[in-house]
Amino acid sequence: MRIRFGWRNLYIFSTLVQHLKTKLMKTLIHIYFALFTLVSFSQTISIQKSSALETGNAKDAGMSTERLSKIDAMISEEVTNGNIPGAVALIARNGKIVFHKAYGMSNNEAKISMEKDAIFRIASQTKAITSTAVMMLWEEGKFQLDDNISKYIPEFGEAQILDTFNEADGTYTTKPAENQITIRDLLTHTSGIGYGVIDGDERFKKIYAKAGITDLFTTEKITIAESVKKLAKLPLHHEPGEAFTYSEGLDVLGYFIEVISGVPFDEFFKTRIFEPLNMKDTWFYQPKENYNRLVAVQKKENDKWIKYPITFYDTDYPIKGAKTFFSGGAGLSSTAKDYATFLQMYLNEGELNGVRLLSRTTVKSILGNQIGDIWDGPKNHGLAFSIVNEKGEISGGLGSDGTFEWGGYFNTQYFADPKEKVIGILMKQTQGPVDDTTSWKFKQMLFSSIDD
Repeated sequence: MRIRFGWRNLYIFSTLVQHLKTKLMKTLIHIYFALFTLVSFSQTISIQKSSALETGNAKDAGMSTERLSKIDAMISEEVTNGNIPGAVALIARNGKIVFHKAYGMSNNEAKISMEKDAIFRIASQTKAITSTAVMMLWEEGKFQLDDNISKYIPEFGEAQILDTFNEADGTYTTKPAENQITIRDLLTHTSGIGYGVIDGDERFKKIYAKAGITDLFTTEKITIAESVKKLAKLPLHHEPGEAFTYSEGLDVLGYFIEVISGVPFDEFFKTRIFEPLNMKDTWFYQPKENYNRLVAVQKKENDKWIKYPITFYDTDYPIKGAKTFFSGGAGLSSTAKDYATFLQMYLNEGELNGVRLLSRTTVKSILGNQIGDIWDGPKNHGLAFSIVNEKGEISGGLGSDGTFEWGGYFNTQYFADPKEKVIGILMKQTQGPVDDTTSWKFKQMLFSSIDD
């Protein structure tokens, strides 16, 4: 059989060969990048080797089973009384889970019961993970904490503070700041950046809305790079480093991580933190097999719990929409067990199950007072968490001096006490007015359950 090539056939053949060569080259580049990532960013094996977080006996961990049962009864009663629709509570001590229970409903309208592995929108609990990622890169000598952010994101330029604001048309004037925003400022909410739609200052709500800043969550097709570059052009509340203003600074740092590492933010989290810690259920956008485990955000209306409506965001953002916006300040969803695993790594001074994410010396810095006397109360602020101080310990119900904590927009909370080696997590998903006393009761009753 003879094969004849005319000019046309020869052209098609050569085009096909070129296409295959291009495709092969792209494949080789992807393989090289994957290997480079693995070599450059794999976690270090620690000479310390704690156990993975597992279920243990409360008595062996120095916890009163009788007092833990009172916590169980308290949460059950709040659900029965209609004050919360449902919850998952977890308590761990000395590296062992001694209490892990689910209550009520994950979705009342759909009659779906809450399960212990339910997935919650953890919102601002994302901040501590973003801060951890920043400090992992800091340990690699990529930058200094007091570097200006404009060194890495030039759009920030010279910092400007809001001077005057015209309510009629939303125009404003600015004045030059004396200080520039540093990475430390962004970690500690002292940068002067605001928080758009949830900002306490109505002027900044309007300025951010007019500029098209994406706050918190979205199903729209936008990236953190696009949003942060818009944010960089806006005025500040105050001089950087001189006051505490809860802000979108952690979203800025999410983009900063991309710039410094050369890796997409979600991929950095996955390969550098979640996979090493075996946090399989923590994602910006959940995989399809987890959709049915996502708890509904609910509000109370006419004494019934109903699904919270779409407002400036759609509460179903973890499972729908463009899935391109990775908010370092509010974007993750997770389980109580996964987040307890993250906190246990901190209680172990940066190590878990033989994998070291942070040095114990870095953890000490993260858990130190980073804002001086800006706060004058029972807590200080470190590089990732608020920190209970001696005044807070003496006041009672907050944990030991050094207990670190935060919470989330949809009514989630966590705390970890390094002295008592105890973790408390209480996950709920509500918005709007609630008669919910579980948050303070859970913490107060947990510390009262220590019995060694």
